[in-house]
Amino acid sequence: MIRTVADFEAIWKNESGITTRVLAALTDASLSQRVTPADRTLGEMAWHVATTIPEMMGRTGLSVEGADHGAPCPASSKAIHDAYVQAARSLLERVRRTWTDETLTVEDDMYGERWPRGVTLLALIVHQTHHRGAMTVLVRQAGLVVPSIYGPNREQSEAMGIS
Repeated sequence: MIRTVADFEAIWKNESGITTRVLAALTDASLSQRVTPADRTLGEMAWHVATTIPEMMGRTGLSVEGADHGAPCPASSKAIHDAYVQAARSLLERVRRTWTDETLTVEDDMYGERWPRGVTLLALIVHQTHHRGAMTVLVRQAGLVVPSIYGPNREQSEAMGIS
């Protein structure tokens, strides 16, 4: 669980920065990439990550600027990227401004369960990380370069002579 606003800030800055880099690697043509016809496209997955921020945080009563969770996926990778950046920045600003370390223990109804807000913030981060990992596979399948995540990517590793 996230126990302090400072904990969240540090983790969110890093994790949202990584997600921003992954989204910046997308092209309009790559948005249709999918594993199977039954799976989400890369664009749909990226859009889901972007729109979950205001949707999930709205359940806590925190109003975060961003695209509506039910809005259709844009055909533009830039539009998805920009919507994510807006929501990620708005979340950090709103948490800083309205929540305290003490309010992170307040419980909200989250999908039929009671979650402390610190747990909700952690769930949002883990949710994003889960989908970001799947997106990197689709980025590779689309013939694009995956940006570095927690270390060098394949191309950077090869250039450094490590594997």
